Amino acid sequence: MQLSIIIVNYNVQHFLEQCLLSVRKAVAQIPFPQGGQRAVEIFVVDNNSVDNSVTMVRDKFPEVKLIENKKNTGFAVANNQAIRESTGKYVLLLNPDTVVREDTFKKCLDFMEDHLDAGGLGVKMIDGSGNFLPESKRGFPSPFVAFAKTFGLARIFPKSKRFNQYHLGHLDKDKNHEVDVLAGAFMLLRQRVLDKTGLLDEAFFMYGEDIDLSYRIVKSGYKNYYFAETTIIHYKGESTKKGSLNYVRTFYNAMIIFAKKHFEGRQAKLFIAMIYGAIYLRAGMTLVGNFFKKAALPMMDALLLSGGLLFLKYFWARYYYDDPGYYDPTFALFNIPFYSTIWLGSVFFMGGYDERFNMRRLIRGLLIGTLVLSAVYGYLPLHLRPSRAIVLLGAVWAVVGMVGLRTVVHFFKTGNLDVGKSRPDNLVIVGGAAESKRVRNLLGETQVQKNFIGTVSPTETNDTKTYLASLVRLDEVAQIYKVDEIIFCSQDVSSESIMQWMTKLGAGLDYKIVPRESISIIGSSSKDSSGELYTIEVSYKIAANMARRNKRVLDLLFAVWCLIFTPVLLFLVKRKWGFVKNIFDVFVGRKTWVGYSGSSRQPSIGSPQLLPKIRPGVLYPLDALGRRHLNAATVQRLNFLYAKDYDVWRDIEVIWKGKRELGRSTLSS
Repeated sequence: MQLSIIIVNYNVQHFLEQCLLSVRKAVAQIPFPQGGQRAVEIFVVDNNSVDNSVTMVRDKFPEVKLIENKKNTGFAVANNQAIRESTGKYVLLLNPDTVVREDTFKKCLDFMEDHLDAGGLGVKMIDGSGNFLPESKRGFPSPFVAFAKTFGLARIFPKSKRFNQYHLGHLDKDKNHEVDVLAGAFMLLRQRVLDKTGLLDEAFFMYGEDIDLSYRIVKSGYKNYYFAETTIIHYKGESTKKGSLNYVRTFYNAMIIFAKKHFEGRQAKLFIAMIYGAIYLRAGMTLVGNFFKKAALPMMDALLLSGGLLFLKYFWARYYYDDPGYYDPTFALFNIPFYSTIWLGSVFFMGGYDERFNMRRLIRGLLIGTLVLSAVYGYLPLHLRPSRAIVLLGAVWAVVGMVGLRTVVHFFKTGNLDVGKSRPDNLVIVGGAAESKRVRNLLGETQVQKNFIGTVSPTETNDTKTYLASLVRLDEVAQIYKVDEIIFCSQDVSSESIMQWMTKLGAGLDYKIVPRESISIIGSSSKDSSGELYTIEVSYKIAANMARRNKRVLDLLFAVWCLIFTPVLLFLVKRKWGFVKNIFDVFVGRKTWVGYSGSSRQPSIGSPQLLPKIRPGVLYPLDALGRRHLNAATVQRLNFLYAKDYDVWRDIEVIWKGKRELGRSTLSS
C-alpha cells in the first residue's frame, strides 16, 4: 500500500463530503504499484457526530474504512486509531474541512520519494477566500517566539526572520523550504518515521499535537518540508473559532503541555511563564475585542441620541418657550438616559444589532420604542414629563441620526453607500449547463436570494446564448457584471483551477463550491470564521440570535409574573413546590418554560439531540394540544416544527394551554 489517508470528523458532514470527493479525484492520479495491489486506503474516524456524517460516508463512499467512536476522543486519539490499522508506506493526516487538488497526492509522494531525508511534509494552504494561510509553514515555539507572537511583534514585522519565527515570515510562500512544524490540517508522514518517533501524543486533545510530532521527527534526525508546488483549501474555524475564549484556552494549554514535555529547567519555566502571560493577555484582548465588536455601535448610538436630545432640549426651550432654562435639570439626568434606553432596547430586541445595516429592523425598533415611550410617558411624575414634543422630535432625530450613522459606517467599511441594500448579491456559476441548472434549483430550494447573472463555461465555447464567456475570461466577467459571489461546480471544474482563480481574483469576492451530486454549496469568506453552507436541509428559526434572546426575555418576564402572582397560581398548577422550583430554575438559566420533549437512543429528525440546543423545558410543544400520549414520531415532529418555525407567540400559546403543568419536573431535554 502506497498511501493511507486518515480524516477525523466531528459534526462537519457537508465539508467531509466535499473533502472526500476531492480525495477521490486526487487518488485516481496515483499509479497502482506492481502486483495489482491497491495504491491508497482511506480512513474516516468519526468522533460521535450527530449530523448524519456516518450514514453519508456509508452511502456515498463505500471505499472508505469507517471507524465509529462512541464519544469525542479528540484529534490525537482518533488519528492514532487509524494509524495503527493503516498499511501504507506513507500516512496522510487530513482535516475534513479541506479540498485537495487533483495533483496533490501524486506530487507530494513524488517529492517524498526524491527526498529520503524527509520525515514529514506540509503544503501551501489557502482559506475560502483564496488568501494564503501563514500556518502552512511554522517554526518551533520558544520563549522568544512566544513573546514576539503574543505581543504582536510578528504581526508588525511579518517578514522578519527574528520577530516572525512562528510563521517563518522570511521564507517565500511560493518556494519549497525545510521547516520546523507541519500543520495538522495536512501532514504527510513516512510510516517508518512514525515507527521510530511514535504516534501522536494523546495528552493533546486538540492543537499542539502537530507541533509535538514535528518536533520529535526533527529530533529523530529527519526533516520536515513545506511543499509549495500544490495547494489545498482549508476552511478554518469549523471546530473552534479563533475569536473565542475556548480557542485561547485550548491552544495555550496545548503549548504548556509541549513546554513541560520538551524543555527543562530555566528554559521550561520561562516558556511556561510566557505562555501563562499569553493566556491572560489573549483572553483579556479577546474579551475586550468581543465586547467592543458588539458594543461599539450601540455606544455610538447612545452618544448620538444623548447629544441630539440635549440639543433638542435647548432648541425647544429657546425657540418655543423663549426660555433657555425652561426645562428642569433632571431632564439631562433622567429623561435623556431613559429615552435613549427605551429606543436602544427596542432596536436591540427587534434584531437591529444582529444585522447592523438592516434598516427595516432599525426603524421598526425605533417606532416600537416611540410607542412604548408614549405609553409610559403619562405614568411618569409631572416633573419628569417635560414635553411630548421632545419625544416626537427625539424619535425623528433617532431615525435620521442612526440611519446616517450606519450609512457612514457602511461607507468606511465597504466604500459604497448601498447600506441596507435590498438587491441580492450578483452571482455567477462556473460549470456546465446541467450543473448550473442544478445549482440554481438548489438555491431556489434553500430560499437563498441571489441575482443570477449567468453561467461561465469551464471550457472554450462560442455558445453565447447559454454562457456568458469561457473560464479563461472569468476575471472580465467579474469586473463587467460587478459580481459578488462565484459558485464553482466541482464536477466540471478542477480543484486546481478553482484554487488558481480564487487566488487570482482575491478576497473581494465570495467563493463557494458545489460538489458533484451534493445537496450542499460550501464556502467561507474568512479564515477566522466557520464555513458558510447553503443546503436544502432545514434551517431552524430558534437558532437565530434574536429568537434565543427574545425567548430568554420571555422566560424572565413570565418568571417575574409567576413570582408576583404565586399565591393565585398555586391553586391552578398540579405540583405546587415543583412550580416554585421551576420559577427559580428558569431565573438562573437551568430551564426554559418551553423546550423539546422526548429523547431517542437512535436520534432522528426532531429528536432533541439533532435540534439546536436549548435549555430543558418545563412545558413541551405537545402541551399546546392538551394531549400527553402521542407516539414518538409525532412528538419528534412537533419538536421539529417548534424549532423550525419558532416565535415567542408559540411559547405564549404553549404556556397558556399547559398552565396546569407548570410545576412539572423536567425529565428530558
